[in-house]
Amino acid sequence: MTEISFPGLNLSILYQYILLFFFASLRISSMLLSSPFFSTAFVPMQVRLVVSMGITAFIFPEINIPDITNLNNMEIFVMILSEIGIGLSVGLILSILFSIAAVTGEKIASTAGLSMANMIDPQSGGQTLVISTVLTLFMISIFLSLDGHLYLLKLVLESYIFLPIGMSLNIIEVSNVGIMAFGKMLYLTALIMLPVVGGMLLINLAGGIITRSAPTLNLFSFIFPISLISVFIFLYLALGPIANAFSDITGICLNLVDNILRSGGNQ
Repeated sequence: MTEISFPGLNLSILYQYILLFFFASLRISSMLLSSPFFSTAFVPMQVRLVVSMGITAFIFPEINIPDITNLNNMEIFVMILSEIGIGLSVGLILSILFSIAAVTGEKIASTAGLSMANMIDPQSGGQTLVISTVLTLFMISIFLSLDGHLYLLKLVLESYIFLPIGMSLNIIEVSNVGIMAFGKMLYLTALIMLPVVGGMLLINLAGGIITRSAPTLNLFSFIFPISLISVFIFLYLALGPIANAFSDITGICLNLVDNILRSGGNQ
């Protein structure tokens, strides 16, 4: 009897290749699933998985994966957590810095009296203020237009050289980068919203003086329309500086991610 064989991949080692592919995809999948511009609610989970598997398929032949047959279950579990932690750390840093746009819009909207104007946030799927949603989409558009997603993928793919599979991140370095990212988020949020909020503060101060001198004047029929018109005028005038600030935030995001992925780790 003639033995039947299939050309190409030997089916006896197919399970081993699938397992190696799983380890190679953990870092990229966790990064894409936690990144602020790809983990939005309107992107289906199936699309995220297909994209992550497609990227992994391109780099799978170039990745050095340790021999998992000689590892026990605990070591394999720690390796899986390490790979997921690397991807989630990158996504967390991006989420912290991308929240600059959301916090800035929220403070501007609350100062202008737009706290009641809510709409669906495409990232979280919940309701948020209108200006906050617009600035968040503006931030994502600038990040993508500057090819920030391509540089981010390049950094993650190069991380397999500096942080090969089986090596965990330096927890102290990641904590320092996270604290630095949070501090930059607070500083840049205050810096971006200060001109608009300062202008609205002067308008509210002037309105308070006017209503104090004329108590019979209706506050909502006089100050509220002026505040609404003024906030959009201030945003229009500050559009250029806000765009430059968001482009700088893109560079800061990539630098912090590069610091994490090049910091080395523990075997």
